[in-house]
Amino acid sequence: MQAPLYQVKAEFFRMLGHPVRIRVLELLQHGPVSVRDLLADIEIEPSSLSQQLAVLRRSGIVVSMREGSTVRYALAGGDVAELLRAARRILTELLTGQNELLTALRQADDAPAEPLRTGR
Repeated sequence: MQAPLYQVKAEFFRMLGHPVRIRVLELLQHGPVSVRDLLADIEIEPSSLSQQLAVLRRSGIVVSMREGSTVRYALAGGDVAELLRAARRILTELLTGQNELLTALRQADDAPAEPLRTGR
């Protein structure tokens, strides 16, 4: 029996739910990147990066290519880059809304307090 689509989607988003994996995907948006360059940009232990790259490879959204002694990674397709762009747009909207709320709260703090009316 096949898992429901919502469950498969949840597993996909769980797979993306690690900061190192997101950073790797961001770096790969501009084309293939060597493991050495990924390590320089992300600054984690090679074994940790290897583990996260393996998760991304198993999911099928990242592919690896060997060029001599160098291994380079790339996005398997453009949809992942579009997903990251959509996430940035959504976060920008959310943070803009929060910024507007924060501004309103600060303005309310600066306004003189109104006397409390007890109804008597």
